[in-house]
Amino acid sequence: MKNTFGVSVCVTLFGESHGPEIGAVIDGMAPGIPVDEAYIARQLTLRRPAGSISTARQEQDPFRIVSGVFCGHTTGAPLTILIPNGDTRSRDYQLGAARPGHADYTAHIKYHGYEDYRGGGHFSGRITAALVAAGAVARQALTRRGVTLGTHIARCAGIEDAPFRDPAADIARLNELPFAVLDAEKGKQMQEAIAAAGAAGDSVGGALETLALGLPAGVGEPWFDTVEGVLAHALFSIPAVKGVEFGDGFALCDLRGSEANDSLYQDQGRVCTRTNHNGGVNGGITNGMPLLFRCAVKPTPSIARAQQTVNLLTGEEERLTITGRHDPAIVHRARAAVDAVTALALCDLLAQRYGADWLGGQEA
Repeated sequence: MKNTFGVSVCVTLFGESHGPEIGAVIDGMAPGIPVDEAYIARQLTLRRPAGSISTARQEQDPFRIVSGVFCGHTTGAPLTILIPNGDTRSRDYQLGAARPGHADYTAHIKYHGYEDYRGGGHFSGRITAALVAAGAVARQALTRRGVTLGTHIARCAGIEDAPFRDPAADIARLNELPFAVLDAEKGKQMQEAIAAAGAAGDSVGGALETLALGLPAGVGEPWFDTVEGVLAHALFSIPAVKGVEFGDGFALCDLRGSEANDSLYQDQGRVCTRTNHNGGVNGGITNGMPLLFRCAVKPTPSIARAQQTVNLLTGEEERLTITGRHDPAIVHRARAAVDAVTALALCDLLAQRYGADWLGGQEA
């Protein structure tokens, strides 16, 4: 039973949705990286629910860093972040009827009935708060090395956002927006569609598109630890992510090789590509172009409509109407988690390539 990701820079998640605290441990992070707690708090704010398009559960996430940071810098020792749970309503959850689309049934089988079922327990999206806090530390390490990243809601409820056009400026703007879209009018339409689904007792899904700039060429391995493979491994840990594609992804199926290939050219001694259909990766290794990928986020499984299910205690089929506080969409909150796991995965890949101290500014 493993809750750790990474080879050189590893992150471990712990805690349950209605337990006293959740948290993360980062092991292998280089010493000497400045840690800005205000920045971590800002990233947690971007994940936090807000308004009618999110759950009414309000957690202020007053995190504590209890090891691995001294005088504002990483020490190289394991860095531990704790976040208390406060606004829980455990009475809303009873063991019995498995909620469709959730991990209630699979967790019950995996842990032989000893799982904490309140709010989804260890499987809850609440745990992503710890992931976002850990990812904020990783993003600060990447920024010092000239690597920046950002995510926008590319699609929600069938409404399409504008694509990336000015990558650096777009990333800077997205990282300040609570609802991360590049076209404000499309964002308004998305939020209206989310609210309408919630009013109908239903939910909607969407797609997130992430761009990372400044990655050097040559990072990643050719087979089992490709850049795509490592990132997909991390991204699929986020609850509700059901698909990941790089570059043009499945759209490449409909192209000819002459259209899908990214032609090369020299730019002041640097090899570049004129297009980026492959999302900055060839043969599992970064080619120095922007890293681009998309994640499919399914509709929130907790909905107010009656659904067919099975009672885990009696084995009988029954109808279930879920009560409590739930999001009519989670795609806008999931973007903070996507940014976090992307940063953690990239730190791990870069540390494997250049050595653990590289992230701290020391050359191997």
